Order: sequence, then C-alpha cells, then structure tokens
Amino acid sequence: MFSFRVNRHRRQLWLLSTVALLLSLLGMAVSWLSPSIRAPLRPGLDFTGGTQIQIERSCDPACAPLAADSVQASLVALKLPVDGSDPAPPLNGATVQLLDGGRSLVLRLPSLSPAQSETVIKSIKSQIGDTVSGGLSVDTIGPTLGSQLLRASLVSLLVSFVGISIYISLRYDRVYALLALVCLGHDVLITCGLFAWLGLLAGIEVNSLFAVALLTIAGYSVNDTVVIFDRIREKRAQLKDLSLADQADEAVISTLTRSVYTSLTTLLPLIALIFFGGSTLFWFSIALSFGILVGAYSSIGVAPTLLPVLSRR
Repeated sequence: MFSFRVNRHRRQLWLLSTVALLLSLLGMAVSWLSPSIRAPLRPGLDFTGGTQIQIERSCDPACAPLAADSVQASLVALKLPVDGSDPAPPLNGATVQLLDGGRSLVLRLPSLSPAQSETVIKSIKSQIGDTVSGGLSVDTIGPTLGSQLLRASLVSLLVSFVGISIYISLRYDRVYALLALVCLGHDVLITCGLFAWLGLLAGIEVNSLFAVALLTIAGYSVNDTVVIFDRIREKRAQLKDLSLADQADEAVISTLTRSVYTSLTTLLPLIALIFFGGSTLFWFSIALSFGILVGAYSSIGVAPTLLPVLSRR
C-alpha cells in the first residue's frame, strides 16, 4: 500500500495546480486574442459550421511531395459555381492540413453545395495525384446547427455542474460541495488549457466529442472525489483524537492504491483507442486520458488538502 501524507506537501501540490491553472488561462486568453481563432479554444466544424473534405491519397510506395500552401493558394484562386440565388462563398479562409505524412488531405471550407464541393475536389486533383477508392468523405454542417451544438454543449456542462453541487450538498455539506466543484473546475479548466495550447501551436480543433470528453471527465472527477470524501468521513469517526488534516491523510493513504489501480485500468482502453482508434477518436482519447490523470491528481492532492483549511474557516 502506498503511503503519502498529502497535507505535509500541500504547498507544493497547490503550487503545481496554480502553475497548471495559470498556464491554462494564459493559453485560453492567447487563443481568444488570436485573430484566426477569437475563442478560448479553436472551434471545429461541429461548432462553426462549414464543409470538411478529407481525401486519402494513393501512396505506393510513398506519397509524392505536397505542400499545404500550394493547395491553399489554388483554392483561393478557384471560382466556384453559383448555387441557386446565393452567391458562391469565397475560399480565402480555407485551411489545408496534411495528415499521416501526406497520405491524407483535409480541407476545411465554408458551407458548400454538392456541386461546389465537387468543383473543389476536381480543382486539386492534379496536385494530389491518385486517390484511394472510397477514401473520400465530405461533411457539411450549417452555421445554425453549429451554433446549436455549441449552445447545447455549454448548457450540458452547466447542468452537470449544478447537479453535482446539489448531490454533494445533500450527501455531505456545503464545504464538501464547494471542494467537489473546485476539483471539477480544476480538471476541466486544465484539460481545456491543454487544448487551447494545442490549438495555438498545432492547429488542433475541438468538436462535439471534446464536449463529451469534458462531461466524462467531470463525472470521473466527482466519482474519485466522493470516494475520498466517504473515507474521510469514516476516518473522522474512527480517529477522533487526530486533527482533520491527519484524518484526511489517513483517508488518502487507505484509498491511494485503489485510486492508482482504478486510473490505470481506465487508461488502458483509452491508450488502445489512441493507437488503434483512428483519427476520429484520437484527440477524444487524448482529452479523456489527460482529464482522468488530472482528475486522479485533484482527488488526492487538491480536495484533501483544502478541506482542513476551509473547515477551520
């Protein structure tokens, strides 16, 4: 069994959390101020609306060199056919991304009609070369649906926060509810901070799957914290001669092995998804894995160390 008295090292643990939170807030602020993003996180197609075209190139044995800038320049110069009474959208804001060493090409464009999408694909055919049969996908989401998805994701997070605070307040008391929300916010904010920096440095976008990951992280965080709270309540009844800080330390020591093993077994299928789940689930799995690690840390290093301080006050 692991033995680690967290309250003896609480200042170091608080410093670690403070640095992580400040870096997260900094990343989200820089992302918000970035002219190309203007949001705390780089929003994906699910939230902004538009058309995404993904093309798998036929590379046998290796792909011919391809520059994203040259493809983007040809898209900017392309004149799309008019669809009905609506004017053709400009492609000045189109983005081109090469994946898997140039084997896959992803185009993010304004909302296009099927005919306009076909025109785009034909225009870059000479640049990308042969393609894999069945390796073409075109996804279009209207701006109205994108804003609805964003609003629904934010409402879901808010409702989960409120529901969790009510549940903890009824089961324990207001101090425990406050700590559960602090840990929950800690985990969600640091995970968002990671993806804010990924959006700035690597162009990684968040979509509806990221919102699902945040909700899952919130549930996992509260589950881990409730286990610690239950054990602290037991230790307070058993070890009445000890201070609350020592009681919390004993509770952490008695659950530390369980927390470590639970986190590891939860991470195993996520690691499998990272390596074998494909590009669609890759960043979803990364977000979940990182959030579970942060959630395991906060339930051990944040809640039990803040409880003696808040209870005294």
